Amino acid sequence: MTRLPESDRKRIRRDGLSLALTVGSYGTAFGAAAIASGLNVWQTTALSLLTFSGASQFALAGIIGSGGTAITAIATSVLLGSRNALYGLRLAPVLKLKGRKRFLGSQLVIDESTAVSIAQERHGEEGMKYGFWITGLGVYLFWNLFTLLGALGARALGDPAALGLDAAVPAAFLALLWPRLTGRAPWSVAIATIMLVLVLVPIAPAGVPVIASALIALIFGWKAGRS
Repeated sequence: MTRLPESDRKRIRRDGLSLALTVGSYGTAFGAAAIASGLNVWQTTALSLLTFSGASQFALAGIIGSGGTAITAIATSVLLGSRNALYGLRLAPVLKLKGRKRFLGSQLVIDESTAVSIAQERHGEEGMKYGFWITGLGVYLFWNLFTLLGALGARALGDPAALGLDAAVPAAFLALLWPRLTGRAPWSVAIATIMLVLVLVPIAPAGVPVIASALIALIFGWKAGRS
């Protein structure tokens, strides 16, 4: 296997860690939201350490905070987190993890690590692996650090959206996705996904638009495989 040039490793490291810091900083919002919903600091930090799925964590805190039952909160969180199983199917042939590394890797299979990994396809498996680990570990570190800071400073923080943190994460993803929209097929998937999500968000339960949007990519991939 050809070793990944240091220049490429540096670029992947820059992209992965910059995204990790951007996403991780939004952990302050979760920390503050979890405390506001009635969880204590230990429960809040444990959710980030063990669950490590931002959308699922926000859903759980939101449902509990609005008076929902624990069963409803857990079910919604599982629905939102189930998309990671699709990521795992895509990454498993690349990472080829076994034993303890497989357990650690499964914890780091999230939107960000998957996106950066797939973006390195032109660099082969080594580039994809490097992108996965540098981003996954980076997000895990920053997300848990900022969760703790958000939980401890919940009252002083106020509304995290006022700081622009709610816009930073989607902006980072858009910057990562944009260079890959270079052909008819990627644009078709993107447009179809946007239209579907816009239709579903006002009427569907939390988590359904995310899962449905993943199905769009599967449908396009299936059609491409048959042609």
